[in-house]
Amino acid sequence: MITTILFDFGDIFINLEKEASKKAFEQLGLYNSNPELLEKNELFEKGKISENEFLNTFLNYIPHCSKQEIKDAWNVVIGEFPLYRLEFLQMLSQKYRLFLLTNTDEIHIAYFEESVGMSFYTDFYRCFEKVFYSYEMGMRKPQPEIYKAILNQYDLKPQNVLFVDDKKENTDAASELGIHIWNLQVG
Repeated sequence: MITTILFDFGDIFINLEKEASKKAFEQLGLYNSNPELLEKNELFEKGKISENEFLNTFLNYIPHCSKQEIKDAWNVVIGEFPLYRLEFLQMLSQKYRLFLLTNTDEIHIAYFEESVGMSFYTDFYRCFEKVFYSYEMGMRKPQPEIYKAILNQYDLKPQNVLFVDDKKENTDAASELGIHIWNLQVG
């Protein structure tokens, strides 16, 4: 019996505007991602490098830009958070233990909170027993350790947990631990 739901954040509750982000970086002169930027993103999402070090990596490829321009382009990916999703979540929180687990970084979270306002993000966070950010945990999905840490910390039995995420590699990793999954397709 499902008693607990573990949710992802991006493209589950908040819409991600991946194409808009790509276009924003193209306008700054960065036309393709590369292995170094991908590696630094992963390290930043694990809290292993500072915001400054992360932004400096972009400056290697678009040196004419300011760090603020890079942050602005980085945050274009954060889209709308429809109110009906919050209302649905509030309803679920009356029946289930809810947790949020997201691969993210401090730049995106600060932007999200600023853009939706304190009242909205407070209502959102209140729905969860705990919010887990990869950059605070030092690991990210789909590493099995991130799921195990949550299960152990809250004494959750995998067979009683449903994990909802839009990325198949994340739901596959959770499923291997015996967690029920819903690989939600965007749209």
